[in-house]
Order: sequence, then C-alpha cells, then structure tokens
Amino acid sequence: MKTNNIFKLVVCCLLLFSACDEGIDPITEVDPGPDAGAPMVTINKPVDGFEIQVAEPVTSTPIEFRAEDDIELASVSVRLDGAEIASYNQFIDYRIFIEEFIYDNITTGEHVLEVIATDIVGNSTTAISNFSKEPPYTALFPGETFYMNFDGSYSELVTVTDADEVGNPGFAPEARVGSGAYAGATDSYLTFPTDGLLASEFSASFWLKVNATPDRAGVLVVGPPDENNPDAQNNRTSGFRFFRENAGGMQRFKLNVGNGTGDSWFDGGAAADVDPTADEWVHFAFTISGTECVVYKNGEVVSQNSFAGVDWTGCDVLSIMSGAPRFTGWGHNSDASYMDELRLFNMALTQEEIIEQIAQADEVFKLGFNGSYTEDYSDIDCTEVGNPDYTGMADAYEGNNAYQGAADSYLTFPTDGLLNEEFSAVFRYKVNGTPDRAGVLVVGPPDTNNPDAQNNRTSGFRFFRENAGGMQRFKLNVGNGAGDSWFDGGAAADLDPNNPQWVQMAFTISNTECVVYIDGQVVSQNSFTGVDWTDCDIISIMSGAPRFTGWNHLADESAMDDLRIFKKALSQAEIQSML
Repeated sequence: MKTNNIFKLVVCCLLLFSACDEGIDPITEVDPGPDAGAPMVTINKPVDGFEIQVAEPVTSTPIEFRAEDDIELASVSVRLDGAEIASYNQFIDYRIFIEEFIYDNITTGEHVLEVIATDIVGNSTTAISNFSKEPPYTALFPGETFYMNFDGSYSELVTVTDADEVGNPGFAPEARVGSGAYAGATDSYLTFPTDGLLASEFSASFWLKVNATPDRAGVLVVGPPDENNPDAQNNRTSGFRFFRENAGGMQRFKLNVGNGTGDSWFDGGAAADVDPTADEWVHFAFTISGTECVVYKNGEVVSQNSFAGVDWTGCDVLSIMSGAPRFTGWGHNSDASYMDELRLFNMALTQEEIIEQIAQADEVFKLGFNGSYTEDYSDIDCTEVGNPDYTGMADAYEGNNAYQGAADSYLTFPTDGLLNEEFSAVFRYKVNGTPDRAGVLVVGPPDTNNPDAQNNRTSGFRFFRENAGGMQRFKLNVGNGAGDSWFDGGAAADLDPNNPQWVQMAFTISNTECVVYIDGQVVSQNSFTGVDWTDCDIISIMSGAPRFTGWNHLADESAMDDLRIFKKALSQAEIQSML
C-alpha cells in the first residue's frame, strides 16, 4: 500500500511540472545598456558629526548604509579608521544593497567610517562619516540636571538617556554650538520622562532660530493630562507651558505656570517678540521659584512677576518643541524652528548665570590646568617649552591645580579655529614681579628680519606686563595689517606684585574697539579698525617667546588658571558674569 502511494505522488509531481511549463515563453536576456557611472552610497548611521556620549569607556554604534548601482554591484567594503570591519560580494538585489548592523569596540576619540561600493566594471564610490566617542559629560553649571546638544542624536547627556521621538523630527543644517541642532517638523517632537528634573525651583535655557510657520507652537511643556479633553488638552493647574504666538507678524513668547489650583501668566508683550524674518539665533531662558517667575531673551528680562510656587501634580513628561500631548487646546502643536543647547536646572538661575551661558556658546578654547595642559574642546595637548609647572591645589584659583610659570618656560598651541574678526580672552592670574617684565598671551607673526629678537607687531596681538614704579602694568598691542595700536590703561591697569592676589584679566578685540578689563572693570578702551591675523599660527601662553622677544618680554613666572578664548568680543556684562 505504501509503495502504491509513493508511485501516485511521483506521477502527480511530474504532471504538475509539465503543466507549469506549458504556455510560458522561455526567458530572454535583456541588455541592460552601458554602465552610466559609479555607484551611489549613503551612510544613514552614524551621521557625519555624530557624537557618542555614554558613561562606558568602550561602546557600540549602529551602522546603516545604502549602496546602489545602475547596472550591478560587485562588492561593498565597510572600514572603520582604515581597517575593514565588513565586506559583501553576494547580493539578492544586484543593483541595490541596504545593510545595518551594530559594531562594538568604539573607543573614546575621533573615528572615520568609510563605505566603499564597486560595480562590475570597476567604478568605485566612497562615502565617509566622521563621528566621535566623547568622554562622559560633566555638568558645566551648578544645578544642571539635563543637557541636550543635538549633535547628531537626541540623547540627554547628564543621564545618557535617549528622548522618545514622535513623528519625524530632524537635524538642522546649521548649529549655534557644536555640529548639530534640532530641526522641527510637522506633527513631530521629542518627549522625555521628568524623573529627577522637577524641584521647587526650575530653570530652562536654550537657543532658538524661529520659523514662523506654523504661526503658533509649543516650545517646552511639562504639564498634567487633561482627562476631560483628551483631544484638545489644556489643563494648566500644574507644570508650565512655554510657547509662541503670532503678534502682528512677530513671534511673541509667553510662559504659563500652574500653582496647583490655577495658573499665572508671564507675558512680556513686545519685549518678548522675535522677528522671524531676521533668521538669527536667539537665546531664551526662564526661571521658576517660590517667589517669582522670570523670562529672559538674550540675557535681558522680558517678563518678571511674583509667583507663589509651582505644583508638579501629574507632570510626568517633558515635551520638547511642541505643546503636544498636554497643551494642544489652543493649537500650540509642533514647532518647525531650530533648537540648540537645551539645559534644565533644579534651581532658579540668576541673570548673571544666564549671561555666562550665552557667552559660553562662543567659547572656542578652554584650559583648566588641572594636572594637564590639554585643551578641553580639541583634546589637544599644548606644546611645552622648558619646564612649566603647576601650583598645586592649595595655590590654585579653582580645581586641583593652576599653571605656575618658570624661567624660560611657556606653552604654545596652534591657532586653528581660534582666530575670527572678533576675539576675547578671559583668565585668572596671580602676578609675580620677578622677572619685572613678561609676555602673558601672544598671537603674532614671525619676524624674519630679527629671528633672535622678534618684534613684528603688524598683525595679531600681544598682552604683556612691565614694571611701572614698582607696580606691574598690563598693556595690549594689536596689529591691523599695516601697523599697530596700543591700549595702555596707565595706573588703572596696575597690579601690586608685593600683594599678589588672584584677579580676573580679560581683553576684547572687535572691528570698532579694543577693551582691557581687570576684575570686570574697564582699565583701557579705545577705537580700533580691526585685527589682522596674517601668519599668526600659534598662541604663546605665559611668555612673549617666540614671536615677541625684542623688548625682553619673556617667560612669566606668575600663576594662571582657567584660560578661556571666545570667537566674539564679549560684553562687560558677560565678562562680569564669569567673576
């Protein structure tokens, strides 16, 4: 019986194959035509400029890419930092190849991902994505509980937690700080749990570039659910709502805060308006305490009034760049503007603290001298000349160390990325009157005519000190390309070397003036037509050498701490905010 069944099965299969072959034309090869060019390659993850910031020293990252050719792909190679980590030469679809995988062993530092696609005639295309694994984030400001820099991800860096994406938020083609910014889109926003963010005092600080379409939107919202109006929520008895609305063509920003039984409004009127046609980044901040709420625009108060204290009942989610889902009753939905550098705090910031954050956005160089001469932003070590030293914790201004000068010793650093039409330097300084003259900060050109006593002052700047009747007098010299200008404050710029104290030193250079400050007070100020940076390729720290030695302004044996350089001419208020 079993044999008979097998025989019947074989007969059925033969009949089936015979039937399938009837009435079908034979396969005919079609000439695909000539190869039109090299393959196309797109790297979707990691995006160029992506920064990984996690607590672990070694981590992983998703890699996603697409390779496409008009005729046929022959091979695809994936390389990380020059080493091949994956390769492919068999494709289901011979024209289009889409791949994604997780790669481990991403160490701290800069990385280069290459995807190389080659077609059957040998044409090759390479797509490149530069990304980095950053050290774990350390809060820059007191009370900081939340920080999103939007540099290629929606990760919050204090807790290293990703925000939830609703819709299709994007990244802007520009940034106020760093390599990326948030770009709003229709029906799109981010949410984040409020665990650990809500306290009796609260502040938010961020940059916006306003897009007036739509003409009203939510920006930041922490609010309770509105169970009576689930499709148009507007329960304002707790939390806050920071949003914008059309005001005669301008966009007006407003804050609403709930106290548990009702809500209070902080509307600055025209003072809180932004012109959406200006296409400019604007800094916003607001603070909530048990006595008042304050709204700031570019560091200036635009709304301020008394307040009895915020209630956080039911406020379990933060909405970023939309009123949804908790504040939609008046149409304050997703914001199509750009946002950058979002920070939250568990304290009510002062105006000075907000102004310092605004200044920090233009900081391009930071040297803390806490046991190393490594610059913070570039992670590049200064070049040591001679034997510069450290003060030790007891004699540092802050942190565990400061720079201690020594004879014939100083630091240099390349000026790439540091020189702009405007320039500012701020640092802490404790004077040592021996030697009685020295260079402090110098960016200048070489003096080829006087290699052993250089003094070419037609470009760059020289900030230095000299004996003045037993005092040490600080002076600034700046070159404009054809000549140089002096900014000498006389006795106002003197420090007593017999009573050395830590002071804040600062100077600014713009296209209209140069200003020198000591402890936030102007000691020299005059007009100036603009700096020239020709051949200014190094900065010398705590010496005039090698570019400003003709008048013996050599190594400074004083102490320096917290050297910061900015790509703009800081205001006096910004300099004073750093005191």
